[in-house]
Amino acid sequence: MAKGLRGCLCTMLLLFCAMQELGCWAMHTPGQGPGLGEPGDPALLAGGRVKRGWVWNQFFVVEEYTGTEPLYVGKIHSDSDEGDGSIKYTISGEGAGTIFLIDEITGDIHATERLDREQKTFYTLRAQARDRQTDQLLEPESEFIIKVQDINDSEPRFLEGPYIGSVAELSPVGTSVMQVMASDADDPTYGSSARVVYSVLEGEQHFTVDSKTGVIRTAVADLDRETQDRYEVVIRATDMAGQLGGLSGSTTVTIVVTDVNDNPPRFPQKMYQFSIVETAPVGTAIGRVKAEDSDVGENTDMTYQVKDEEGVEMFKVTTDSNTQEAVITVQKPLDYESKKVHTVVVEALNKFVDPRFVDLGTFRDQTIVRVSVLDVDEPPEFRPPSNLLEVQEDAHVGSVVGVVTALDPDTANHPVRYAIDRSTDAERIFDIDAKTGAIVTGKVLDRETAGWHNITVLAMEADNHSQVSRASLRIRILDVNDNPPELATPYEAAVCEDAKPGQLIQTISVVDRDEPQNGHRFYFTLAPEATNNHHFSLLDIQDNTAAVHTQRVGFNRQEQDVYLLPILVVDSGPPALSSTGTLTIRVCGCDSTGAIQSCNSTAYVVSATLSPGALIALLVCVLILVVLVLLILTLKRHHKSHLTSEDDEDMRDNVIKYNDEGGGEQDTEAYDMSALRSLYDFSEIKAGDGGGGPGEGGPGRNPASELHALPQWVQSPDLDFSVFRDYICRKVEQADEDLSVPPYDSFQTYAFEGSDSPVPSLSSINTWSSGSEQDFSYLGGWGPRFRQLAALYAGRRGDEDCEES
Repeated sequence: MAKGLRGCLCTMLLLFCAMQELGCWAMHTPGQGPGLGEPGDPALLAGGRVKRGWVWNQFFVVEEYTGTEPLYVGKIHSDSDEGDGSIKYTISGEGAGTIFLIDEITGDIHATERLDREQKTFYTLRAQARDRQTDQLLEPESEFIIKVQDINDSEPRFLEGPYIGSVAELSPVGTSVMQVMASDADDPTYGSSARVVYSVLEGEQHFTVDSKTGVIRTAVADLDRETQDRYEVVIRATDMAGQLGGLSGSTTVTIVVTDVNDNPPRFPQKMYQFSIVETAPVGTAIGRVKAEDSDVGENTDMTYQVKDEEGVEMFKVTTDSNTQEAVITVQKPLDYESKKVHTVVVEALNKFVDPRFVDLGTFRDQTIVRVSVLDVDEPPEFRPPSNLLEVQEDAHVGSVVGVVTALDPDTANHPVRYAIDRSTDAERIFDIDAKTGAIVTGKVLDRETAGWHNITVLAMEADNHSQVSRASLRIRILDVNDNPPELATPYEAAVCEDAKPGQLIQTISVVDRDEPQNGHRFYFTLAPEATNNHHFSLLDIQDNTAAVHTQRVGFNRQEQDVYLLPILVVDSGPPALSSTGTLTIRVCGCDSTGAIQSCNSTAYVVSATLSPGALIALLVCVLILVVLVLLILTLKRHHKSHLTSEDDEDMRDNVIKYNDEGGGEQDTEAYDMSALRSLYDFSEIKAGDGGGGPGEGGPGRNPASELHALPQWVQSPDLDFSVFRDYICRKVEQADEDLSVPPYDSFQTYAFEGSDSPVPSLSSINTWSSGSEQDFSYLGGWGPRFRQLAALYAGRRGDEDCEES
């Protein structure tokens, strides 16, 4: 397309040159001016050509003109102009009057400003030719173009920078890195101002650039990232196809050299030394080593392994994925006494190997790791580690069960002492010799109670008991025949009254708590006391069971309804043991098919024989019931007394309102006098301050007696009421300060008659007069309480006086 455009431009230039040779470039625009014909006018076409009105050349102006005078651009002219100045030329449009000026008479156009083609390539204007006198258009308005002619005034520029590229190290010569592009603002269709070529200003030792395309390529094959990981290359672009006088621009391209796995791992040291105590558990980390790799990224990933056989057995090497270190750990228990120093060969190799660089050498390295084992004071070790012992259950106390042996593994070889962990043998069934390790029985053994015993034996250094080793022992109690066989259950059988001889009644079996090695073998026979039995027979079936059959025809319940058949069972020993069991046989009534219909209930009573254990259990139950009954009775009595005491201590006051005076102290139907007496201040009695105040007892006096010895009310004309006022006020204050009373108002009554009574003694011992000389009329003034006494001594007169009082 560019070639076609250039061809068109060349053709236009040739036509332009041909027109110039003819003397002018004429352009006619149809108009209405005088002397101009219309298109298609026969007068115009008579001569065979079209008359043209406007005549001018193509207008060009060179950019960046630096002269002092206006630059001549061109001339517009009308063919009707006779040169007498009657025509005035004017222009309008882009830059008219500012950038471009026209001579009105001659039509010459000049540029007054410096133009830049890179900013504007052409200007479009319109030309007018007018009559100077009438100002009428002589030619129709015509449009023309002024082109700005290009010069090489713009240098190439790299607009897409900064440029950063990358290339792998050790890439072959000619490997493409990246492409750069420069732009030139000059006219690419005019001359060579915009033809750009590229070259390398800096970095040509390692890189080249294509002069036309700007593609940067490697110039050497030994780029090494480990030596230099980036290059700064300066690329220059020159216009005018690189000819002399062309303009140029440059840019800096950063080329990063990326890594490839071209370096093997290398250990900084050929030998490493570590130390660890011999008691370190399996899995303990001994130390870390690391091989260095000059590569970066995943090219430094590596794995480690142990190469020698001894190291593989004793130690294990793993790779820390974060630090790429080799972690050496213990794989088997260490022993200072067996070997003090271990030598391990550790190899490092790259995890990802690039096959392109295999010919550079082996991508692995080795180093030696010396591990020194440190001695520590170790506890004794049991040898050999046998943990099963056997002993007969009839072994005597003190019999040797077995011997355990433990040795001090340290070089010092301290003496060892033994003990049994009593948490595993709380009953002290076994003992051990502290020096020899011999295990003996401490109690009588019973296989039927416990057939196995698991104990823990301790071995410790004699001078350092903190160094303790433990060994678990399993002791099996071997069985001896020390338990006689017994019937499996308390067998009971039933036989019909019309039973026939030889009828099977019951099959019996036995149990034996012993466990003979060759199995049980039992023998059955009737006990000696049953030798005269003619009712039943016993048959040993030879499979550790026996069958009981009838031996007579028919039975009678009326004569005997229960038979007790003693059976003797003997085991095979040795020694042979035996026991006697009783089979209870009840005689029952049966139907015609032999099904049992009824049996006497006394059969259970007859056959019920309680063992001593059952009797003891029954007595214990009865005793428990008696204790429970006594406990319940005691609790009830205690509860009743507690309720009574609570009723006695209930000192709440009862406020009773009534309008009559009542019958005095003897009138118990109107008011409960005990409620008044209970208000006596017992706290003052208990305090025992010995004050002897009114109503207060001295120390040691009984509150119960004080309750019944309250002073009684006696009317006396000489009574001092201030004593009552003080007493009541003190009681009110005590009630207000008492926090135990309910939070509501209460009415309290206090019975107190003063410190002492003014009435003299009534005893006749102190009087010197005879009964006839006594005047008992004063008894009438003692109040209602002494009314009967006054009546007794004063007679009817005393009664009248009492009534008046």
